[in-house]
Amino acid sequence: MEPVVVEFPLRGEWVAPTTPGHVVPSHGTDVLGQTYAYDFIQIDWRFQKAYRTSQRGTVASLVFGTPLKECMAWSQPVHAPFPGEIIEAEDGLEERNPIHPVRDIFVALKNGFAFKKAKNNRDLRPLLGNYIILRGTDTHAMFAHARNGSVRVKPGDQVVTGQKIAEVGHSGNSTSAHLHFQLMDSADLLKANGIPCCFREYDLFENGAWRKITNGIPGRRDRIRRVDA
Repeated sequence: MEPVVVEFPLRGEWVAPTTPGHVVPSHGTDVLGQTYAYDFIQIDWRFQKAYRTSQRGTVASLVFGTPLKECMAWSQPVHAPFPGEIIEAEDGLEERNPIHPVRDIFVALKNGFAFKKAKNNRDLRPLLGNYIILRGTDTHAMFAHARNGSVRVKPGDQVVTGQKIAEVGHSGNSTSAHLHFQLMDSADLLKANGIPCCFREYDLFENGAWRKITNGIPGRRDRIRRVDA
């Protein structure tokens, strides 16, 4: 299947430690349409291999956690990658503050186990946090883990490409503030199949310089950016 081309939904510099450019299914499962999903984070590029998401040191983060306001990606704007209609928009789920990797991994495992055990469970907020589903002409997009109180749209709203719809957060199954983004063939996450996607245009930092990428799929170590003209 050829990837669907969409606009990059973020601005500034990002890396995708979870990407279909590395492995498919990118999250290790096809459940909830995640086959070709991306996770985008911002990091301190001095510690690229460690994916350090704040200026706080690794030991301090493990012992004390990282306040959300210190996480580089937290509260960054999320933009619509194509025009369409908002099908679902969930907000109001509190974020865990501070971010603590050990606790957050435990919470994610617990929520995942509870979801698998439950029958006919359609409440996806413990997994997705605050989330949005956008329907376009030929595909649906899902944005998960938004900052509590940041969702700017509601079901039935029509949005245009580039419109701010939410902010990056740490709600649901999240171990650091990040955007989970995916395309799928249905608005029903329990039935959806993932659809591969690439991004119309972004910059890649390589060999000390930025170069333009068109219709690209970022690798898991790629330093990428999108800036408005």
